[in-house]
Amino acid sequence: MPLTRRRFVQIAAALPVTALGAERDWPSFRGAGACGVADGYPVRASWNADAAAGSVSGVRWRVPVPGLGHSSPIVWRDRIYLPSAVRKSGKAPLRVGNTGGEPTAAEDNEEQSWVVLCYARQSGSELWRKVARQAPPRATRHEKATHSNTTMTTEGEHLVAFFGSEGLYCYDLDGRLLWSRDLGVVNISKYGIGWGYGSSPAIYKDRLVLLCDDPANPFITALRLSDGKDLWRVSRKGVCERSWGTPLISASESGTQAIANGWPWITSYDLETGREIWRLHGGGDNPIPSPFVANGWIYITSAHGGKSPIFVVRPDARGDITPPDEATSNSAIVWDSWQGGSYISTPVVYGDYIYFGNTNGVVRCFASQTGKKIYEERLSPEASIYASLVAADGKVFCTSEDGDVYVLKAGPEFRIVSRNRMGAPCYATPAISEGVLYFRTTESLIAVG
Repeated sequence: MPLTRRRFVQIAAALPVTALGAERDWPSFRGAGACGVADGYPVRASWNADAAAGSVSGVRWRVPVPGLGHSSPIVWRDRIYLPSAVRKSGKAPLRVGNTGGEPTAAEDNEEQSWVVLCYARQSGSELWRKVARQAPPRATRHEKATHSNTTMTTEGEHLVAFFGSEGLYCYDLDGRLLWSRDLGVVNISKYGIGWGYGSSPAIYKDRLVLLCDDPANPFITALRLSDGKDLWRVSRKGVCERSWGTPLISASESGTQAIANGWPWITSYDLETGREIWRLHGGGDNPIPSPFVANGWIYITSAHGGKSPIFVVRPDARGDITPPDEATSNSAIVWDSWQGGSYISTPVVYGDYIYFGNTNGVVRCFASQTGKKIYEERLSPEASIYASLVAADGKVFCTSEDGDVYVLKAGPEFRIVSRNRMGAPCYATPAISEGVLYFRTTESLIAVG
């Protein structure tokens, strides 16, 4: 049948949102399909956004962002959406650089406003601002975290912001509140310190999945996106003591599942019922990176506590798929490595390789289909990667805490194409839309293109 315009519209209407405009929209944490890749347009490799470091170049626009947040921008059509936590008085504290000593909570417990911001994609002008909640925080946060760590998500009609203990809010794209929910206090703690909530919401059709791994009451839940009603909730007591990763919703011929990183178990749940599909034991005891799909497989990593594994799982896995004696693979696991994974940053698969960034500035590259280690190199003595890696146009972008963005040439050879100044610390993962990079620093939202 010839592909007439009418036939094209019929085909397009049957496709999931993430298959449409994948290069144009960046609708959630790490973009369409949570894969961190946006090809199809040329993307700038070199720029300077720091006037103190020389003449500014490559910056389309820069706008100040109120408050403090590590949440990433998302892009839908001609708008950018970004949440933040705005302190009632004074500047929110943030410890940049090596913390040293024992972990501590930030002294940031006075009244805050949790806001949702909308900007024009072309100019950066603020279109609207909504206050979701105004109150003292219900849980503390780590001195390197914020009260707004999570990224929003949209499927083109509903705009979802989840601030953990501060509530769940669903807007339309013009900022009208459709519904809200209070899921109670979600205190992700360790060493007796509330480290802050960090798991972004995930959408699939009319399903919204949230991961709330408070050690006292860990659970995963699915809500109806249209009205916020509960569909199912499953306790993760005995399955996970804490986690910060965003749940992955993966649809394949074997079914649709919600996959949650965790410790001591990584677990998959049936999206319709919440029934457990498979589980995998082991990993780092602070699971932060988010699972994602590439090559038709599910990639999962974590680190801390002596282990830093990488697991590549087949979507038709069932039951306990833990490999015996740390074997390299089994019928459910394509390949694994018990060393080499990342602690905070989610890696990216681009072409034939998977790239990992680490807080010590080291990047690692493996063959994405076999697990063969390709290289391990340090970006610079100053680099510290907290943001997740993204890729486009033959380049891998590594955003460093110190405000530099390192651009690597994709491929088996370690090559730094450029080191670009942003002018302020960077923790948030950038978004990419039609060849433009959108960075959130601790001070600004910046478009580079």
